[in-house]
Amino acid sequence: MSDEKDRYGDKLRDLEKAREEQWARDEDQKLLAKLREKPHPELLCPQCQSKLVASTGGPFATMGCPSGHGAWVDHQTLEALLKRVR
Repeated sequence: MSDEKDRYGDKLRDLEKAREEQWARDEDQKLLAKLREKPHPELLCPQCQSKLVASTGGPFATMGCPSGHGAWVDHQTLEALLKRVR
């Protein structure tokens, strides 16, 4: 008889854990939806405040100032460029 009670208790704990995981998954989906709805901020040139223009020159993507004040890359692109140079 005590074995049946233990199995019943295990089932209840498993059910509670499954409900908690479902709740956490739902909350994560809500947060992701909010993040996707937010507009991405425009990146501006630090010198002339013009909107940076995205371009792909070869295998790398860059963001450049339309007035020619410079180009910017993200961390992953910079790491890939440094590996090529070394």
